[in-house]
Amino acid sequence: MYKATIFRTYLILPVIMALMASCGYSGTITSPVGKNFEEDVKILSSDEFEGRAPASPGGIKSKSYIESRFKEIGLSPGNGQTYFQAVPLLETESSEFSPLTITGSNYALTLNYPDEMVIGSYRMDDKITLSNSEVVFAGYGIVAPEYGWNDYEGIDVKGKTVILLVNDPGFVTSDSSMFNGRAMTYYGRWTYKFEEAARQGAAAALIVHQTEPASYGWEVVRNSWSGKQYSVVVDGNTGRLTVEGWIHYDAAALLFQEAGIDMEQAFAQAALPGFSALPLNAEASVSFRNRYNHSECHNVLGYIEGSKNPEETIVYMAHWDHLGMVKTDDGVDIYNGAIDNATGVSALFSIAEAFISEDEAPERSVLFMAVTAEESGLLGSKYYAEHPAFPVETTVAGINIDAMNVYGPTNDVVSVGYGFSELDNILEKHAASQNRTVKPDPYPERGSYFRSDHINLARKGVPMIYAKGGNDYTGKDDEYSQMVQEDNKMRYHTPDDVVNELWDYDGINQDLQLYFLIGRELANSSSFPDWAEGSEFRAVRDSTQNLRRK
Repeated sequence: MYKATIFRTYLILPVIMALMASCGYSGTITSPVGKNFEEDVKILSSDEFEGRAPASPGGIKSKSYIESRFKEIGLSPGNGQTYFQAVPLLETESSEFSPLTITGSNYALTLNYPDEMVIGSYRMDDKITLSNSEVVFAGYGIVAPEYGWNDYEGIDVKGKTVILLVNDPGFVTSDSSMFNGRAMTYYGRWTYKFEEAARQGAAAALIVHQTEPASYGWEVVRNSWSGKQYSVVVDGNTGRLTVEGWIHYDAAALLFQEAGIDMEQAFAQAALPGFSALPLNAEASVSFRNRYNHSECHNVLGYIEGSKNPEETIVYMAHWDHLGMVKTDDGVDIYNGAIDNATGVSALFSIAEAFISEDEAPERSVLFMAVTAEESGLLGSKYYAEHPAFPVETTVAGINIDAMNVYGPTNDVVSVGYGFSELDNILEKHAASQNRTVKPDPYPERGSYFRSDHINLARKGVPMIYAKGGNDYTGKDDEYSQMVQEDNKMRYHTPDDVVNELWDYDGINQDLQLYFLIGRELANSSSFPDWAEGSEFRAVRDSTQNLRRK
């Protein structure tokens, strides 16, 4: 070993990689995952860790365990002299909502929380008030130079309330030449829409909920936006909208009807080039109380220093948090989060062990990053992207591991974001070495690529892979695949996400091999992969690479 003495017997990837090097990999699983992965998952998802909620006793225990494992494996501290990166979280909880009133020249529409609208604010004010704010329908609320699109062109929305549509125009038109057709782009995410509205100076933004383009029903919106909300504090959050939220489709229909505007026609026009924002000749008002509290959580970072180009970095990332504990009439439910995402954190340990066990250190540095508060809005990774321990301009690429396949080996690999970057070539090459085929996300309209931690580095220009075992299970029939989908759905974000008898560690092992092979090639290469032409992240990547070359 080149760097550290290992104090456990590691059985996972090093043995497999040696066999692969000597005889070529046929796709057959040559060794089961060793005790380290299983042990790590069982510990992190045990009741003792209380569901790993950020800033909770279980969360504190979780990050301490990750630090101890990074040390034991032999990783160096990834944030100067420490393994921890403090992430300042703001917890807000809104209450005492007045109705949202929208008043026109001859009508007054009243929308009630939470059945007809859900709203909130990340402003650090005890009382939030929106008063007589002009209402404008701004289409999809997108400014995308690479697509020749600007919904705010020709209109000043400073201090106004913008009504917006979810997803992007390509979804509605199904025109592959418009954005990405049915496949959502980052511009379709509601998070982007609020950010852009704030940049335009709007006071409030309200997204019209539509089940198909959102890919979830109103109940999901209502449940997600009620109760405690979390954000990362940036400049006192003064750059956030005063009010952000959603309105029910039926409420929007009533609003447009009262304003004397054909809503369906307006929505259709919003999906066409040359759309102009449409004033609704009305004013919006609402008020509510905002309780807020500051807390501090941590990302945990460990790395291997590169032997030749240590200033260039490959990233492996996974979120360590889950949903914690919830009181019930019968006691307490613990959301253990075994698949989501004790598997991802344990994968970081296994892949780090494999790198450490190599005869030679990688030429580039390899960062292993366990981020916090993913379930609260990708907040730990967002904070890291804004305050990177390793510069983004010299961060080559990364792999995000979020909820591994635990149901057995597959003949395929599903790449969420397939076609987005030059990393596809590397992924396909190493999947082929396992006799596996790379397939695109079967539901690109859901925008899953924009809903996990890697998106925050992608927004800074860093190409990121988000891939996992597919749906074609080796030696299994369609009935088995259906069972997997039902079991996964039953366990997702419930107290039933625990290690159980269905887990097949050969499938986990297969993906661990793939992740390691991809990272090892990147870590021993001199190339800087780019995004595909036309990608919304291409321009920022090119600008960071210009900085790197200076």
